[in-house]
Amino acid sequence: MTSLWLNVLASGVLLGLVYGLVALGLTIIFGVMRVVNFAHGEMVVFGVYIGYWTVRFWDVPIIVAAGIAAVVMFIFGYLLESLVVRRFVNRPHHYQFIVFIGLALLFSGILLVSFGPDPRPTASTLSFRTVQLGVLTLDLARLQAAATASVLIVLLGAYLKFSSFGRSLRAAADNRLGGLVVGLNIPRVYAVTFGIGTACAGIAGALISPLFDAQPYLAVDFTLLAFVTVIVGGLGSFGGALLGGLTIGVAEAVAALTFSPSLKTALPYALLITILIFRPRGFFGAKEV
Repeated sequence: MTSLWLNVLASGVLLGLVYGLVALGLTIIFGVMRVVNFAHGEMVVFGVYIGYWTVRFWDVPIIVAAGIAAVVMFIFGYLLESLVVRRFVNRPHHYQFIVFIGLALLFSGILLVSFGPDPRPTASTLSFRTVQLGVLTLDLARLQAAATASVLIVLLGAYLKFSSFGRSLRAAADNRLGGLVVGLNIPRVYAVTFGIGTACAGIAGALISPLFDAQPYLAVDFTLLAFVTVIVGGLGSFGGALLGGLTIGVAEAVAALTFSPSLKTALPYALLITILIFRPRGFFGAKEV
């Protein structure tokens, strides 16, 4: 029984790291631009489809598919911000909500028309392989996804902390007007930020393509999951996105074992409500002043 629980918890932690990468993309966009991307789940599903098609046509490893998803989704996010999102950054929030909800419906419709509603499983050899670590029997696809997500989170955190662009990004997030005064190219910072956030979602989608069948209806689930994760961890917090992802991953795994697999999504939402009652800003969210 102990080994069963350890395996369930380990599985939840591994998936939670990928959830953290998904949430990180959302929280970076919000932290810098102060816009809430309701189409974030669609970005993840784009990554899932990229993983599916690259493996099907080119038979490449999933990690290569994730690299392709990173490039494609970064370019897509950069162009989307430059052509559409930029015009609504300074608009009231209800304008932003309508635009992003409209984009989400548009992207879901495009996926539905292009690929149909039928689930498409990614035929990766990782899906049928496991690795034994003591009493733990880990799914190799899940392990690779978690390891890759962890490395990317660390590298992205280091880049944003120590690079010149990272300093520009933090300056734009702290004081947009002040950044303009000292000569920062704020529109470019915003476009790159949105590209990075979108790339995080796309990479995560490609990494989990062996675990989730590609289908347009996944988008809503991933959008809600990303919002739950960042709210639990603290909206706008880098560390909070990671901790929130781990919390939600473990909560889903425990709920699936304790209650029923069909109820695994219920416990994270119950956890969200509890945290909002006792700590409305999440684990690492900053206090409002």
